[in-house]
Amino acid sequence: MNFDYTEEQLAVQKMVRDFVAKEITPYAKEWDQQEKFPWDVWKKMGDLGIIGTSIPEEYGGSGMDYICHAIVAEELGYGCTSMRGSYSVNISLVAKTILKWGTEEQKKKYIPRIASGEIFGCYGLTEPDSGSDAASMKSTAEQDGDYYILNGNKMWITHADVAEVSIIFAKTDKNAGARGITAFLVDKGTPGFTPQPIHEKIGLRAQDTGEITMDNVRVHKDQILGPVGKGFAVAMSALDNARFTVAAGCVGTAQAALDVAKKYAKERIQFGKPIAAHQLVQQLIANAVLDIEMGRLLVYRAGHLKNKEVPNTRETCMAKYFCSEMVNRVTYNMMQVLGGYSFSGEYPLERMYRDARINTLYEGTSQIQQLIIGNSELGIPAFA
Repeated sequence: MNFDYTEEQLAVQKMVRDFVAKEITPYAKEWDQQEKFPWDVWKKMGDLGIIGTSIPEEYGGSGMDYICHAIVAEELGYGCTSMRGSYSVNISLVAKTILKWGTEEQKKKYIPRIASGEIFGCYGLTEPDSGSDAASMKSTAEQDGDYYILNGNKMWITHADVAEVSIIFAKTDKNAGARGITAFLVDKGTPGFTPQPIHEKIGLRAQDTGEITMDNVRVHKDQILGPVGKGFAVAMSALDNARFTVAAGCVGTAQAALDVAKKYAKERIQFGKPIAAHQLVQQLIANAVLDIEMGRLLVYRAGHLKNKEVPNTRETCMAKYFCSEMVNRVTYNMMQVLGGYSFSGEYPLERMYRDARINTLYEGTSQIQQLIIGNSELGIPAFA
C-alpha cells in the first residue's frame, strides 16, 4: 500500500477542497437553518466532474479510483455533511449498485444522469418495522404477467421526495427470508408510489429525508435490478460502498472540527495566555489528531482493497465503525475546547456535532458493524 498520493489524487483533492471552501463552507449554516438543499451548487459539482469522479468514463464519469472517491467524500464532509450524504447516496448506494447489478440498458438510462448531477437517486431498504433486521421487511412484490405489483412502506429514505429513480427492495417470496427479496428500479411519478418528506431532524437538515408509501405500484420486469431473489445481496453490496464514503466523510467533518478548535485555542486568552498553552487543551487536540489520522488510514486501507477488487467487507466495516464513533468523539471534545461559545451558532461546531450523530446509525449501526467484524474473526454469526 503506497502512502503517497498520486498526481491525479492530489489534483482531485485540490479541486474539491477549493470548491468546498468557496461554494459550500460559507453557506452550510444557512442551508442547515433553512432546511434547504443547494441544487445550484450540486449542479456545479456535476459540471466540474466531482460527482462522477469514480464512475467509469463510458457512463459519464471520470473513471478514477476509490482513493479519489474517498477524497471527494472527505472534502465534502469537511464543508457540509448534508452534501457529503447526498454524494454517498447518489454514487455509493445508487449509481455504483446499478453499475454492478444493472443491465446495460439500466446503466445507460440512469448512471450518466446521476454522475452529471442532473438527477438524484434513492435507496429504499429501511422500513418502519425493519431497520437492522432488513430481511424481516414487509414490502411485497407479486408477479402479474410481465409486471410486479409492489406494496409496502419505506422509512428514513434519503432523497425520497426528490429522487427520479429509487432502488426499492421487496419480497417476491414471503417464505424465503433474505433469499426471497428482489431489488427494483422505480421511476418517479409511477402511480401508487408516494414519497413524503420528514422535517425537524436533529442533523442533516439540508438533506432531503422522507418516507415512501407503495400502493399497488406496477413495475415492469425490465426494471428488476439483479436476479430475482438476490435483492439482499444487492442491498449488502450497496452498503459496502456507502459505508466507505460515510467513513471518509466522518474524517472530513472531524478535521473541520479540529481546525475550528485549533484556531480558537490560539486566539482565546485565559489566565494570561492562549488556552492552546494549557496542557489539558493540548491533550484534547492531540487525541483528536490521533483519532483523525487513524480513521483516515482505515479508510484508505479499505479503498486500497476496493481498488484491488478483493473482498473488503471487514475492512470497510472497521473504517465505518471507527470513523463514525470517532467523529462524535472529536466534535464533542472540540466543543470542550471552545467552551460556552460552542453551544451557539456563532461557531459551526454545534452543527457539526448534530450532523455527526447520524453516522453511527445509518448504513448499519455501530453495533451491526461490530457483529460483522466479530463474525469475520470468529466465524460464528451473531444472527442467523
